[in-house]
Amino acid sequence: MDNKLYKLMDWPAIEEIVYSESSQPCSILGGHLVKEGYLIQVFRPDAVSVSVSVSERKRAIQLEKVDDAGFFAALIPIKKNVKYVLNIEDKNGHITRLRDPYSFGRFDKSEVIFNKFAAGTEYNAYNLLGNKVCEKDGISGVLFRTWAPNALRVSVVGEFNSWDGRIYQMERITDNGIYEIFIPQLEAGQEYMYEIKFKGANTVLKLDPYARQITQYADAHSVTGEPQAVQDNVKWVKQRKQIKGVNKPLSILEIAYDNIPVNKAKVNYMDIARYITEYVKDTGYTYVLIKGSDSIFEKTGYCYGASGYYAPSSQYGTATDFKHMIKELHNNGIGVIIDFNVAYFGIDIRSIVNYDGGDCYGYLKPRIIEKPQMNITTFAYEKGEVRSFLISAIAMWLDEYNIDGIKITDTATMLYLDYGKNPGEWTPNMYGGNENLDAIEFIKQMNEYVHKRNDGVITIADEKSLWSDVTRNNDNEDSLGFDYKLNDGFNEEFFEFVKQDPLFRKGMYNRVTYEMLYHYKEHFITNLTYEALKDDTLYAMVSGNDDKQRLSDIRAVLGYIYTYPGPVCVSYGNDTGALVSVDDDKMQILSRLEEPAYKQMKAYIKALNTLYTTDNSMYEADSSSDGFEWVDNYNAELTVYSYARYSSDNDMDIVAVNFTPVERKAYELNVPKAGKYKLVFNSDNEEYGGDGKVEAVVVKSAVEADSNDRYKMFVDIPASAMVVYKYESYTDIEIKEIQIKNEAKAAKVEAEKRVDLARELADKAEEEAVRAANAEKEAKESLRLAQNARKEAEKKALEAVKESERIDEEMKLRLSQLKK
Repeated sequence: MDNKLYKLMDWPAIEEIVYSESSQPCSILGGHLVKEGYLIQVFRPDAVSVSVSVSERKRAIQLEKVDDAGFFAALIPIKKNVKYVLNIEDKNGHITRLRDPYSFGRFDKSEVIFNKFAAGTEYNAYNLLGNKVCEKDGISGVLFRTWAPNALRVSVVGEFNSWDGRIYQMERITDNGIYEIFIPQLEAGQEYMYEIKFKGANTVLKLDPYARQITQYADAHSVTGEPQAVQDNVKWVKQRKQIKGVNKPLSILEIAYDNIPVNKAKVNYMDIARYITEYVKDTGYTYVLIKGSDSIFEKTGYCYGASGYYAPSSQYGTATDFKHMIKELHNNGIGVIIDFNVAYFGIDIRSIVNYDGGDCYGYLKPRIIEKPQMNITTFAYEKGEVRSFLISAIAMWLDEYNIDGIKITDTATMLYLDYGKNPGEWTPNMYGGNENLDAIEFIKQMNEYVHKRNDGVITIADEKSLWSDVTRNNDNEDSLGFDYKLNDGFNEEFFEFVKQDPLFRKGMYNRVTYEMLYHYKEHFITNLTYEALKDDTLYAMVSGNDDKQRLSDIRAVLGYIYTYPGPVCVSYGNDTGALVSVDDDKMQILSRLEEPAYKQMKAYIKALNTLYTTDNSMYEADSSSDGFEWVDNYNAELTVYSYARYSSDNDMDIVAVNFTPVERKAYELNVPKAGKYKLVFNSDNEEYGGDGKVEAVVVKSAVEADSNDRYKMFVDIPASAMVVYKYESYTDIEIKEIQIKNEAKAAKVEAEKRVDLARELADKAEEEAVRAANAEKEAKESLRLAQNARKEAEKKALEAVKESERIDEEMKLRLSQLKK
C-alpha cells in the first residue's frame, strides 16, 4: 500500500465499518477532500475490485483493497470535490456502475422538523421517515430514514445488495437516533428491510415502520415507493363536513373482510368495494366500519397488531387498489371508518417490537382479560417520537386515503398503568394513582389534531372501563376529546335481557332502563358489533323455535336499538340475522341472504335506516335529555317499553316495543301530548316477514290530561314487534269537535243513567206493591186462622167449664155418699 494512502487511513473507524458497527459511516466512506487530495473510500465486501470514473479523468482509477474484508481506497491528486461513478466487479466478473451512496451528503431538512418529531408534534412524519423515491443532485434513487435510538448500526438490505447489511450502512444524523441513507439508481417496487445490529451484537431484520407498502407473504418485506395518487374527492369531503355532528344521523355498518360472501382466494379490494356498495345501497347505511386494524394494516404470521401501521393489507391488492376502493365507496356516498390500534402492538419480531434492541416503541405488557391469549406491548407515550409515529400514521390515512373516521380499539389498556396487572407489577404515576398520564395526554393530543383539521373526520373510542369524560361533551377541558364512545354499558344490560326466554325477560326488565341514568354524560353509539356480541350471533342470542319467530325477535331488538338515542353501529350479517355462526362458510351467509325471509330482513333494515336518517325526531336532539322521555318503563309483567323521541323543534314520535311473543291489544299508553298519532313504522309488516296485525293507522289520545298531566290512548302492539307513531297536535276545531262529542256522549250517558234509574225505581215500586199485596193476603189468612183458633179455643174452654162442673157435681155426689 502506498505510504501516503496508508497514513490517511483511520483504521479504528475502518474497523467499525468492516465489522458493520458504525453509526457514522459517512465520516469514512465516500469522497473527502483532504490536504493531500481527494480521498475516496468504499466498503464493498461483495466486490473483487472497485474503480472510479471521474469526470476529470478519461480513464477509470483503480481503488486499492486496503482490507481483505472488502475495504477499498484511492487518493486522487485533485484539490476539489468531484463527482464520480463506482465500477464494482464481483467474483463472476460482472461489473456494476453506480453512484456512491456516500458521495451525496445529507439531505436538506430543517432541524425544526427533526425537533418537532422528537417533541411529538411532527404529524407528517410519514414524509420525514420511511422511504421516498426522489432525486439528489439530479440523480434518482430512494432516500431511507428510520428511528432507532438504541441501535449500534442500521443498514438497508434487499436483492439490490444481496441482503448484505455491510454494504449500505446508514448514517445517524440526529442525537435522538434518526438514521439516513440515499441509495442512487434504486427504483420504486424494490423489496427491502432494515438490518439492525443491537448493542449486544445481535442482528435482526426489521420491516420499515413507515413503509407505505409491504408484501403479503409470511416472509414479508417492505417495498420502496408510495401508492399511486388517486384524485381527491373534493365533493365528498365537503359533504362530509356538513353531515358531521353529534346531532346528525350516523348509521354505521361494521364489516369484516372475512365475512364478505365472496371467494376469498380471489377477492380483491375492488370486489370488496362493489359488494359493500351494493349491500349498503340495499340497506341504507351512511358509513361502513372496516373491522380489525390487523385486517386493514399489513401483518405477518399469527400475531396481534399490525406489522405496518402505514401500509394497507396486501392480501387483497396493492395500496393503490385500497385507495381506489375507498374512492369507489365515497363516489357512492358511503363514508369509511377504520379500526385503529394505538393501544398496543403485537410480538411480530419483524415489526416494531424490540425494534432497535431497546424499548424505543414500548415496553409495558398488559394482559387483556377478554383476550388472554394476546401477547402485546403498550406504546411508550412519554416519547415524542412515538407520539409523532402514531399521530402521523393517523394523518397519513386521513391525508392519503381520505378515511372519514377512526375507531380507537381497547382504549382502556392505554388509560390504566395497572390494566391486567397484579400488585407489584406496575408503578404508580407521580401522583400515586394508576392513571397513565402520558397516554391520556397522547389521546387528547391525537383528538385535538384530528379536530383541528376541521374536515369532518370523526373519532370513536372503544372504551370499556368507567372512565369519565371520554367524549367532547359540553366542552369539558378534562375530556379525552373523542366524538363518540361505543355504549358498552347499554350492551351489558340489554344483551343479557335479550338472551332470556321471553317468559323471564320481565325479571331483567328494570336493568334495561339503567343506562338512561347516565346516557347524556357521553356521546354514545348504540352498537351491535361483533365484539359486543362476544363472538356470538344475534340469531343465536334471540328467542324463537323457528326462523320466523327468531327474525321477529331480531326485528324488535333492532327496532329498539335504532330508536334509542344515539348513532347506531350494526355488524354485517347480524343486521339481517343471516350470520348463523362465525365458523360458517361465507357462501352459506350468501345463500341465506338469497332466501325470501332474509331478503325481507334486508328490506326491514333499509326501512329502519330510512326512518332513522330522515325522521329528525330520531337524531336531532341526541345530545340532550330533552330528546328522550320514557312513556312506559314500568310494565315488567307485559315486558313492553315505550318512549317519546323529540326533534330540536319539539316534533315527537312515540315508540313502543313488545319483547314477548304475545300480541298486546288495546295497550294503554299515557302520552305527554294530546293529539293524533299516526302509525309510521311497524316491524310486523308483511313486507318485512311479519303478519301485519296493526289495524288502526291513526290513534287519538284523550283531550283532557290526567292527574299526572298525561293523555290516555290505546294502541295495538304485535307480538315481538316495534311500532312508531308520529305525533300531530289537534286543531282548535278538532278539539271543539271532540269536546262537543264528549259532552254529547257524557250527556247521553247521563240520560241513559237517569232512564236506568227510573226503570230501577219502577221495578222497585212494583216489587214493593207485590210485596204489599202479598202481605195483605197473608194478613187476611192469618186473621181467618186466628178467628178459627179463637172459636176453637172458646169451644174448648166451654167444654172445659162443663167438664169442671161435672167433676164438681161428681165430687159432691161422692162426698155426700161417703157421709152416708
